[in-house]
Amino acid sequence: MIRSELIQKISDANPHLAHKDVERIVSAIFEEIVMAMADGRRVELRGFGAFSVKSRDARIGRNPRTGESVPVKAKAVPFFKAGKLLRDRLNGAD
Repeated sequence: MIRSELIQKISDANPHLAHKDVERIVSAIFEEIVMAMADGRRVELRGFGAFSVKSRDARIGRNPRTGESVPVKAKAVPFFKAGKLLRDRLNGAD
């Protein structure tokens, strides 16, 4: 599912909300998640999962085309851990 499909589903389920309002709501939710993660905080959506930031150390990588060793800088990467309810639904348990 892509963002526009999510907005459309929410709009269809809530006909009393204008499509533009739903777009703003979804954008605000995503923006808050991004800002919290940018601050290094964890975002937990009960029953769905948790988003967090993990740091990767600097290392020596390899260019797959040339085989040459290249330095890779340390960086922060997003991490998602599925919640129990999501895992159970994916595995057929209700």
